[in-house]
Amino acid sequence: MTTALVYAIKFVSDMDAAVRFHESELGLSLRFRSHEWTEFDTGQTTLALHLASPDNLAGTCQLGFRVADIDAYCNERRSHGVEIIAPPTQLHGLHIAKLRDVDGAEFSVSGE
Repeated sequence: MTTALVYAIKFVSDMDAAVRFHESELGLSLRFRSHEWTEFDTGQTTLALHLASPDNLAGTCQLGFRVADIDAYCNERRSHGVEIIAPPTQLHGLHIAKLRDVDGAEFSVSGE
């Protein structure tokens, strides 16, 4: 079962300043922009900026992976003791689950 890194989500306090920085200073190509969510083309993995919140502080990051069979993936991870924070749920046209890594960091997995 292949697990592909498809998103790196960076939480930002000021979307306008963050977009300017990533475009002007880092030279990234803007794919999509909104007040709360912005995406840059970076090859096979998308860099997404998301407005920070009390649960996701500015400067922190979250990873997003994609698998072919999300239910099988979550069941296998659970059998290895990985904490499933939220089971696969339909969101943004995908099935997305939220899990927690060994350091307590949340990450997401999407799939069919």
